[in-house]
Amino acid sequence: MRTALVTGASRGIGRAIALRLARDGFRVAVNYAADATSAKEVVGLIERGGGSAFAVQADLGVQEDVRRLADRIRGEMDVLDVLVNNAGIGMSKPIGEETQEAYDRVFAVNVRGLFFLTQQVLPLIPDSGRIVNITSGVARIAFPEGIAYAMTKGAVRVFTLALAKELGPRGITVNDVAPGIIDTDTNAAWLRDNPEGLAYAASRHALNRVGHVDEIANAVAFTASPEASFITGTTIDATGGGNL
Repeated sequence: MRTALVTGASRGIGRAIALRLARDGFRVAVNYAADATSAKEVVGLIERGGGSAFAVQADLGVQEDVRRLADRIRGEMDVLDVLVNNAGIGMSKPIGEETQEAYDRVFAVNVRGLFFLTQQVLPLIPDSGRIVNITSGVARIAFPEGIAYAMTKGAVRVFTLALAKELGPRGITVNDVAPGIIDTDTNAAWLRDNPEGLAYAASRHALNRVGHVDEIANAVAFTASPEASFITGTTIDATGGGNL
């Protein structure tokens, strides 16, 4: 059975990715930071569907948690066919309102944790394996209202390019999937039951609607599949034509 690790998989996009990869036949490690109940629910859904999964707690902003997560993966899986670096936190503050503490936290989770987790599980990834990083459409536009968050996604994009070049001779592909505005619990406060917020979000996309988590999971599933064997170092733009 092929194996996959999805970070930040208890809710939202990560949850949808974990469920989709399980349907595609992967045994899935469901990482979560704090919501054990939701993570166990994801595992239960996978198992009831005939798949295999296990939950593992780790806050990627904490270095010891990153090491513990890597150790758990090594203990559970001899081979890691697919790594999906999905875990991330966001914030929406312009430069004049940002604090050092919040800045450090978003970089710790979105960049440092992703970097060192990848480093530590890389020996498990076989030739022709897959690494998929979840970035954001804001990495290609000016986004002053959430400048530090956008910077983290730009850093991940550069990471993807360098790692794709390094791992290419082994047939390991490294790609980004960049969502636009997606209907998730994180965005619920300003999207759901808010016609004005929903209309604004839709207007930012050429398709004139917000995205669904399953649409991002579909893009990840493609980049993780054999069909994407000659695609690496690129960004799959899943923004619905955001900010065109």
